[in-house]
Amino acid sequence: MQRFASKGIHYLQKLNAASVPADLIVKGQNRVIDASLTLIRERAKLKGELVRALGGAKASSSLLGVPLGHNSSFLQGPAFAPPRIREAIWCGSTNSTTEEGKELNDPRILTDVGDVPIQEIRDCGVDDDRLMDIISESVKLVMEEEPLRPLVLGGDHSISFPVVRAVSEKLGGPLDILHLDAHPDIYHSFEGNKYSHASSFARIMEGGYARRLLQVGIRSITAEGREQGKRFGVEQFEMRTFSRDRHFLENLKLGEGVKGVYISLDVDCLDPAFAPGVSHIEPGGLSFRDVLNILHNLEADVVAADVVEFNPQRDTVDGMTAMVAAKLVRELTAKISK
Repeated sequence: MQRFASKGIHYLQKLNAASVPADLIVKGQNRVIDASLTLIRERAKLKGELVRALGGAKASSSLLGVPLGHNSSFLQGPAFAPPRIREAIWCGSTNSTTEEGKELNDPRILTDVGDVPIQEIRDCGVDDDRLMDIISESVKLVMEEEPLRPLVLGGDHSISFPVVRAVSEKLGGPLDILHLDAHPDIYHSFEGNKYSHASSFARIMEGGYARRLLQVGIRSITAEGREQGKRFGVEQFEMRTFSRDRHFLENLKLGEGVKGVYISLDVDCLDPAFAPGVSHIEPGGLSFRDVLNILHNLEADVVAADVVEFNPQRDTVDGMTAMVAAKLVRELTAKISK
């Protein structure tokens, strides 16, 4: 897996060692990036045209996969999650209606624009600074096609930074963010990696992309995590006080005075009894119904969301966590679409 994640870097090193002209490499990278963005653009355009032609939708969820795993500090299996989540959504073991009665087979409720080809881009030697820009640009391409709103399938949690940045920039202002996770992911630069999945919310807060950040389900937090939370004014709700905080969290009203609400849902916010297929197993988490109660009761205009950190390589044989992730996507779809 590590060799897989480092493939692009090693490939570029070989080219440099062979004295291949730098401009030749850059031109090749640009062609691959342009082709990748063109595919996202044209798929989003087609899906947007379809939804507009059908009429009646003010907001429509559109899946965008970002199969990135190399910024994980432990296991990199989340890179393989998007196709497993899609497979579980449409596997036929359950019907296509959400708990609130929305029909996923209706393209006005849910469409899919495919994946950002992360590994193919990295295979060309593209570094993370540029890769984050490509992810942001892909999200903006989806948002250009009204009424599509991005529902992003990770991938590790590092993807939340470029996605939130894109949504905030496209809408022209900061967001309120509801972040469900076992960890605050707010280290300044975890293990020296500013794009680490453990540092995504530090980048978001530094960039001014969030007015308010609520972190729910926290049960693995260091002194730095608490200090960073205080520095950025983050509202951190730890599991050790969940019984006291439950009423407040199940009756949230967010987004007044900002451009909308973003939901970032790390699958490990759930207790591993409900979702064992994650890289960082942390007992003592939320139940699945706890999460649904928070989502269903939330009063907000949800403009985008992500589901991250599902690791198929640690899932059960019958794909239990894939079904859990799929159900989360289904219910987020219902929350976004209207």
